[in-house]
Amino acid sequence: MRLRHKANAIPRMQESKYIIFDPENHKGKWKELFRDDKPIALEIGAGRGDFIVGKASANSDYNYLALEMNTNAFVVACRKIENEELTNVYGIVGKAENLLDMFEEGELAKIYLNFSTPWPKTRHHKRRLSHSNFLKLYKKICKEKGEIELKTDNEAFFDDSISYMEEYGMEVIETDRDLDENKSIVSEYERKFRNKNMPIYYLKASFK
Repeated sequence: MRLRHKANAIPRMQESKYIIFDPENHKGKWKELFRDDKPIALEIGAGRGDFIVGKASANSDYNYLALEMNTNAFVVACRKIENEELTNVYGIVGKAENLLDMFEEGELAKIYLNFSTPWPKTRHHKRRLSHSNFLKLYKKICKEKGEIELKTDNEAFFDDSISYMEEYGMEVIETDRDLDENKSIVSEYERKFRNKNMPIYYLKASFK
């Protein structure tokens, strides 16, 4: 669904202490932002923020970052973080292609890929966030044995993602082709698929 352009989205987020527009200035120093040594998890493509806010609310043992380039959606996430008054989550406006400009080697413990664009045409597969083009970036910024968790409604994308990770030498720890709702933080986006009785595909993998 295409979001209507919100002219005030960027100014609104620039006023928020929770949204980072200059992530390169925090490279190697994200723990200073959180003011503790807890492991850091990153969601790539956070959208309206339901998942990452839910995660941060439920688990105070982790710090969370949410990356999104669509400011129309992300301004909604900004409001949710502010309303919850969370201290263990920040949003980043940026693109996954620029991750190496944002993070030092080994800064992250985990990466979440939730309902990423499946890019069904073969010539576009290299744009997929689970493709080896991105896995090599994730490996550099993740700790040893860092994990990736992926959810999608697209079975072909799911199967290909497993193949990408195995071919890259990752260990696929867990897969589920019909993820129980009680085991998932269900975003507004995910709810639309579940209401249509569509299965949600899930995997967890780690770098060896």
